[in-house]
Amino acid sequence: MKAVFWFVFIALLNSTCVFGQTLKAGLWRGALIRQDGHQVVFNFDLRYEKKQPVIYIINAEERLEVRQVSIQKDSVFIEMPFFESSFACQLQSDGSLSGKWIKKTSGKNVVWPFMAVPGNSPRFPAPNPPTQQLNGRWAVTFVDTSGVSKPALAEFQQKGNRLSGSIMRPDGDYRYLDGVVNGDSLYLSTFDGSHAYLFTAKITDANTISGGMFYAGARNREQFSAVKNEKAELSMASVAMSLKPGEESLDFRFPDLNGQMVGIGDERFRNKVVVIQLMGSWCPNCMDETRFLSEYYKNNKQRGVEMIALAYEYSTNTERSVNSLRKFEQKFSVDYPILITGVTSSDSLKTEKTLPQLTPIKSFPSTIFVGKDGKVKKVHGGFFGPATGIEYTKYKQEFEETVKSLLLQ
Repeated sequence: MKAVFWFVFIALLNSTCVFGQTLKAGLWRGALIRQDGHQVVFNFDLRYEKKQPVIYIINAEERLEVRQVSIQKDSVFIEMPFFESSFACQLQSDGSLSGKWIKKTSGKNVVWPFMAVPGNSPRFPAPNPPTQQLNGRWAVTFVDTSGVSKPALAEFQQKGNRLSGSIMRPDGDYRYLDGVVNGDSLYLSTFDGSHAYLFTAKITDANTISGGMFYAGARNREQFSAVKNEKAELSMASVAMSLKPGEESLDFRFPDLNGQMVGIGDERFRNKVVVIQLMGSWCPNCMDETRFLSEYYKNNKQRGVEMIALAYEYSTNTERSVNSLRKFEQKFSVDYPILITGVTSSDSLKTEKTLPQLTPIKSFPSTIFVGKDGKVKKVHGGFFGPATGIEYTKYKQEFEETVKSLLLQ
């Protein structure tokens, strides 16, 4: 009986020690563990604002705010602001977290083991001075497991050991990559609630990166290499879209997030330049584009510009789609209508079911520009966001030039 008493007493004591703890404020280092054992690491800053924990996930210049953090005894639940993504963790006696990251998809949920430790631990250790400087533009080649090569571009910024930047493929960019150059090796990672990526490679010389591995998601991987080339360009032919022969305008009508039917032929859009955003709440690049479009709309709607977002979600469940899209609408103060097409992003007939006047939709986000006469003037596939630097600047300039020319017609 005495042995049982002491066992229960010690168990309660340990439980009290854990329950009495709280999440430590300050910097943390998190790690998502892939099936092959590789870790996608990232840092976050945990603060208390009005006595409530708030997390800021750090990817280079980005600080992704996460306010839905709840603590119940030794359990910690973190709901990401986008992408139907969350963490379920247990607070350990040493103050660390252990648990899992859950992300909903069009099929089964993706579940990764997760751990995080408080303290000023670097994203990647870099004890060795860099052998080369990687600043500038690089032509990148990815090779998938079947041997197919895919072109890409990289823009890197290096300060000492610190390395940041982004990698662009025709359908979009990998957003904010953050890492180091350690001697002759580079390490980059990103996590935003959807993207969970790790890049490793050797730096052969000042103009060559070799032996690269790109770890994407829980199990996918690709090889990559890169050559420095300040004049490198990326063909966008693989994401190009256009009107079908004989077509001039679009004809659609879908419910908005309040269930009200909205169509391109409504009075609100007549004699206006209309920008149509093809997007999904599951899409990280759509987050960046929505931030840009929402701000642009607020500053330019008085010029005769209107916008519409057409959402292609993971599910045809309206309630699920509304809940996810509301986060975008509220976070970026979207004043233009977001319409639910009711067709999933993976549906092979999504174009025929929603915008049959167009050739197939190849990437999200994509943008359609409609003139004041109601006719489609331009279709732009893909999007390069703020992490790409000069490419984002070029995108914004091209966007404004297109809108300005249409307003003058």
